[in-house]
Amino acid sequence: MKKTTYLICVAGIISLFTSCNTFYNYRMFHTEASVLVDSIENLRGKTSIEHKIVENDVITLDIYTNGGEKLIDPNDALSNSGTSAKAPPVPLKYTIYADGCAHLPMIGNVPLKGYSVYQADSIIALKFKPFYTDPYVKVTLLSKRVIVFGPEGGKVIPLDFQDMNLIEVIARYGGITLTGKANNIRVVRGDLKNPDVQLINLGTIDGLRNAYTDMQPGDIVYIEPKRFVFKESLSTVAPLISLTISLLSIFIILKRV
Repeated sequence: MKKTTYLICVAGIISLFTSCNTFYNYRMFHTEASVLVDSIENLRGKTSIEHKIVENDVITLDIYTNGGEKLIDPNDALSNSGTSAKAPPVPLKYTIYADGCAHLPMIGNVPLKGYSVYQADSIIALKFKPFYTDPYVKVTLLSKRVIVFGPEGGKVIPLDFQDMNLIEVIARYGGITLTGKANNIRVVRGDLKNPDVQLINLGTIDGLRNAYTDMQPGDIVYIEPKRFVFKESLSTVAPLISLTISLLSIFIILKRV
């Protein structure tokens, strides 16, 4: 009887330590260095960098005539036509192909790879000049995004603005809750085979000052979750404890019988 109880207790303790190790291994992108330099370190002190259009990017176009009259007067109020407002059409999406061009209606293939959005506006507007009077073109990049992992799972956050920073991205993720560590945030950038990693401490103002927080397309942000080891271990071991008690009860009953 004592030997059986002893073996059951040993099994429970081993299970407890195994569960603790499992929770420890839940962490991602572990590194001891505060900054693994190269691209992140080189960006410190520089002004915001314009996003360049690259292969496989997806764009949409808004085209207006008369220097953008429709943009500021969508209901034709300036022209006194009195037409009622209509629901805006769903914009068509265009992909930047391997040759660096987007195939656009009426004007065909237009090389856009390597240009900023502002430059793409001007290039496409020139192409539409034979067809429209004083065309005004607004290009929107849809494929610039950041991936965030944290206590609430993973989310893809689009970079809707040119110079979105880490604070805005975290806010869109849902913020740092009681289950997340504000003092242990990792930003992974560049080639995933040899990435640059920055450890950021948002728990202090000095940590924020020392961090480079401007986001670049393709960045991965990891907010390390807090581990409630006792609670999580207990929830993992509870089924084993329940099974052990049941087996022990059956063993005692059978022995008495």
